[in-house]
Amino acid sequence: MAIDSEKETAVAPIALGPFDAACLRGGLSLSQEMGWPYRLEDWAFAAQLGEGLVLVRAGEVIGTAMSWQYGADFASVGMIIVTASAQRGGNGSRLFDGLLSALEGRNILLNSTDEGMALYQRRGFVPFGRVHQHQGVPTASFENNKQEGIRPAAAADLSAIQAFDQRATGLSRPSMVAALCGVGDTLVLERAGRLAGYAIARRFGRGYVIGPCAAESAENARRLIQAQLATLQREFVRIDVYAKDGLSGWLEEIGLKQVSQAVAMVRGRPPESDGAATMFALANQSFG
Repeated sequence: MAIDSEKETAVAPIALGPFDAACLRGGLSLSQEMGWPYRLEDWAFAAQLGEGLVLVRAGEVIGTAMSWQYGADFASVGMIIVTASAQRGGNGSRLFDGLLSALEGRNILLNSTDEGMALYQRRGFVPFGRVHQHQGVPTASFENNKQEGIRPAAAADLSAIQAFDQRATGLSRPSMVAALCGVGDTLVLERAGRLAGYAIARRFGRGYVIGPCAAESAENARRLIQAQLATLQREFVRIDVYAKDGLSGWLEEIGLKQVSQAVAMVRGRPPESDGAATMFALANQSFG
């Protein structure tokens, strides 16, 4: 997340307003300035599921911040960017504080760079984990990889996938899960006639992202990821995983190098899984 240091005075009039469809291309330009490989479709998908604020100067979008609400108790924030020429005078702070104000009373999740931690800590956020970003074209081949108990999801599986997602994340986000299933290819893992894991692969950024991926063990998460990779031969793939779950070493072995990491932070209490199900790979770092 990119945000200013709150120290200098703004020199140009800047308006704070709601993010709407007219702001999508402005948001895309900001992410390109940051070197983020988002497509316009990625911005539109995120905006469809959440709400946001923008900073506008002379009709130009120069800052964005978005949030996604999960039930009555939780929300995540992300896509927080301020253009380089406006990273003074507290512009980023005005934007971020406006977003937090709209989420008052909720436990708020975000993923931060190490450099941004101090600013978020001053607003009551505390670290609770790390996220490793892996990407590349896999060097291992998973062609014709058949995994026992894994099959393509059917429409009738949606409610079970939504329930499993809530068990794995501790978050109530059925609309987001339905939307992700709607734009991606979803695989489910069955055990004794019940759903015991799922993974979604969808177009994102430079190629595809695999995530969310939730399962009852790291072994089963690997099997779901392998089954998705079998359909994505020679494609560029990104996977964001929690460091604590131990998948990073395996992803490195199959050619998906770790290119960055983020600090998972929360203001309030972090969500908790039910203990049996775990979220191994994120949909993306903004959604939490």
